[in-house]
Amino acid sequence: MTCAYQHICGGCRYRDLSYEEYCTLKKSEFLKVMSGLSLQPTRYGKDIFIADGQRRRASLTFVKDKQGLKLGFNAFHSNEVVDIATCTQLTSGLNQELLFIRTLLEKLLAEPFVRSKGRKKEQFFLKSGDVFLCEAANGIDVVLDFSEELGLNHRQIIFEGLQSPSTKVIRISQRRRADSSPETIVEKSTPYLVIGGITVFIPAGGFLQASQASETALISQVQSYLGSTEGRIADLFCGLGTFSYPLSNNKNNKIMAVDSSVEALDAFRKTINRNQIPNITVVQKNLFKYPLDTNELQGFDAVIFDPPRAGASAQAEQLAALDAAARPSKIIAISCNPQSFVRDANILQHGGYHLQEVTMVDQFVYSPHTELVALFTALPPHQEEPC
Repeated sequence: MTCAYQHICGGCRYRDLSYEEYCTLKKSEFLKVMSGLSLQPTRYGKDIFIADGQRRRASLTFVKDKQGLKLGFNAFHSNEVVDIATCTQLTSGLNQELLFIRTLLEKLLAEPFVRSKGRKKEQFFLKSGDVFLCEAANGIDVVLDFSEELGLNHRQIIFEGLQSPSTKVIRISQRRRADSSPETIVEKSTPYLVIGGITVFIPAGGFLQASQASETALISQVQSYLGSTEGRIADLFCGLGTFSYPLSNNKNNKIMAVDSSVEALDAFRKTINRNQIPNITVVQKNLFKYPLDTNELQGFDAVIFDPPRAGASAQAEQLAALDAAARPSKIIAISCNPQSFVRDANILQHGGYHLQEVTMVDQFVYSPHTELVALFTALPPHQEEPC
């Protein structure tokens, strides 16, 4: 699918290629990174390519100058904002709301903000910021991202805008600092997803997979790799519980879900309680600083980890340090950064685990970025369990 902005926008670097050329290049670049593995996997799984126009979340930048408001993405290797009307990456639902978002921003930026300077207050007009969009099952979630405090005038604009019958936006929040939780300004209905047949309410600005299709593909691959393995399962860097919910449908599983995000785990616990799910336990822990140690890892039949781009080296080292008899029979790694995965995989392989299979998942369509799912076992290749 062609795009009017593909030669200037930095989001779709490979869109000029034919689909066949693109798939070939993406796999070639993926295997080039995988060549850094100390031992190659027993096999590579069938590549999974996600269709265009499926992205259900996006972070857009806005800038107001003498020419007016620009809303879009940065140009390639530039801070220049490419003003867009629609994006071929996004779902039709998100594209339909871009005009509403643009109109709302124009109204907000036309109203003065107030800043205190000592005992004095001065008025000024906001010039730039970011907007996070997420398409939930029941509507669109919006987070305005800029440091200035919204005044009553701005809140009134947001409230009135959300009353329009033409918009499917159901919640608007503001995040003033990167390390702070968004403040909900107006919520007509709490956004939710359906994961593993369970209604999961999502916090404002919370992480979720880039598309519904990629989420489904990743869950399916994890379940395939688990195969008949069941029992005690650790879901590390669990986020909202993307993998825990489907696994909880098997009542023989006892899942310990671990993450550091207060907002994600709060939503996770509420969903567990609301749906009365008895076989998931949620634990808050910073796995970068304080990974589950060899004592805490005792007795797990399987470990799943899905870290941010930085990877999970500290956790991989603890898994590698386990005595052979205490190792989980399977480790399933999900990664959005093949480079950090290679580092973590080498730690596990040097610790005695066997890399059975790696599957590429192209959820970041027409970009250089790639997702993957990998299966490690505690058994040598000739004793491999069916998956």
